[in-house]
Amino acid sequence: MHPGGVYSTGLHPWFIEANSLQQKLNELKQASIQNNVVAIGECGLDKVCKTNMQLQEDAFVAQVQWANEINKPLIIHCVRSYDEVLLLLKQLDNKVPAIFHGFNKNITLAKKIIDDGYYLSFGKALFHQNTKEVFAAIPLNTAFMETHDTGITIDSIYREAADAKNISVEALILQIEKNAIAVFKQL
Repeated sequence: MHPGGVYSTGLHPWFIEANSLQQKLNELKQASIQNNVVAIGECGLDKVCKTNMQLQEDAFVAQVQWANEINKPLIIHCVRSYDEVLLLLKQLDNKVPAIFHGFNKNITLAKKIIDDGYYLSFGKALFHQNTKEVFAAIPLNTAFMETHDTGITIDSIYREAADAKNISVEALILQIEKNAIAVFKQL
């Protein structure tokens, strides 16, 4: 952690283990009540990783419930499990904002997530035409930008996104700042 920074904390599906789940959830609860922790995540479901799906679901449910209890947004890791994640959020009556990070899917799925009231975060996939077209088609007030340790600068991500929307980088930055204020109200 860097002094003065803000963070998220969560149990990523890749690293969940049955014998330590409760301990890790307790640690998450302790860490997440700190003022500089602004979100719960990455958390979610991943059908490609080796972690047992029921264990992933148990951890995700616990994190969604905790996020709602402490009123902090969710940062969602989702691989081949969008229907399951969206269903769980609905069943759990999720009330906090959720950002689906690293979005690189189609417009139909993007609209489904947005229609449920959630956000999409775009990164390196914006350098692919199909993702750029999806980004161009969604409302800008539902979007975030990310680098996610790709080695690609956030400036280049913003340039690609602004190009997709045919707007200036400055206009894009202003809207993303508004989105951040809406999601991370406690900042």
